[in-house]
Amino acid sequence: MKLSWWEINSWFTNVDYTIVGSGIVGLHTALRLRERFPQSKILVIERDPLPQGASTKNAGFACFGSLSEIIDDLNYHTEEEVTALIQKRWEGLQLLRKRLGDAVIDFRPHGGYELFLENDTLGYENCLRRLPFVNDVLRPLFKADVFARETDRFGFAGTKEYLIFNPFEGQIDTGAMMQALLKEAVANDILILNSQAVTAFHEKADGVEVALADFSFHTKKLLFATNAFAGQLTNNAVKPARAQVLITEPIPNLDIKGTFHIDRGYYYFRNYGDRILFGGGRNLDFEGETTTQFGETGLIQNRLEQLLREVILPGTDVAIAHRWSGIMGMGAQKRPIVEHLSNHIYCGVRLGGMGVAIGSKIGQELGDLV
Repeated sequence: MKLSWWEINSWFTNVDYTIVGSGIVGLHTALRLRERFPQSKILVIERDPLPQGASTKNAGFACFGSLSEIIDDLNYHTEEEVTALIQKRWEGLQLLRKRLGDAVIDFRPHGGYELFLENDTLGYENCLRRLPFVNDVLRPLFKADVFARETDRFGFAGTKEYLIFNPFEGQIDTGAMMQALLKEAVANDILILNSQAVTAFHEKADGVEVALADFSFHTKKLLFATNAFAGQLTNNAVKPARAQVLITEPIPNLDIKGTFHIDRGYYYFRNYGDRILFGGGRNLDFEGETTTQFGETGLIQNRLEQLLREVILPGTDVAIAHRWSGIMGMGAQKRPIVEHLSNHIYCGVRLGGMGVAIGSKIGQELGDLV
């Protein structure tokens, strides 16, 4: 495709900042750059029609980690590292809510719960035993106890007597959030180009030559916000992790409200109005789910349906309305990578499955790195 003079002049001339990826991180990066450099020309490039990855595919959890997940993290990270990560997630959630407004993103502070399957006695007892310790660790940040033991009032089956409740968590409408971010970007004179994949980039003394499928252009700075798709940039410190999800048809008299976790966050469900949205299960096949290919598998979808019908909604006739998947960015470390890769190239990636919480904060940090 040969560009016209108008296209070259309006979109691809005198570009100051080019951001690859129009998801939560990419758009927050662009908005932060606009705040810092009001007169600059900012271009966001997205390879798909929508910001794929996980930004428009996630489950809409406004959460920062279940108790069992935090305890698991403490096995591999120091207290300081875990606390710093939770602080970033918490600050990111507040930044997202402040920027867009609770009404716009349909934020609902129903709280978060963790339930334990009947055969998970070890994990259950470990969480109850270490709950006071984790509350002590997090109290300086939240000025209150984060986790509390509660009796199950939802009628779950095949689970332990107590749930762990977290009053600080909530849920959002993912589609509404992303539409609001895109509108905010356009309102701030940020150019967004969809369905264009970066095929190559070459750094020069005064910037970067960026190649797309049919043409190339020059930008002074190039910033990657591609999360799960950033493996080559970071010497494979980021690994893709597919997350499979389903959502039910409306369920009459549904009494479940909130966000819920099972098994260190590997399973998660919530209400969306009078439906149940349920995802996870990649721990059933870590190798198979380490992929950038979207899709669903019988192994995981069958397990989700089994838990849905036997544990979450026992005795209820449930029909599945839709299934999908998203791709998260994971790694050996949970700390996100926000780095200056070379003279004119930067990245903000590896969100560890917490993009809703931490994405806005990482975008702000990436914008400040320039």
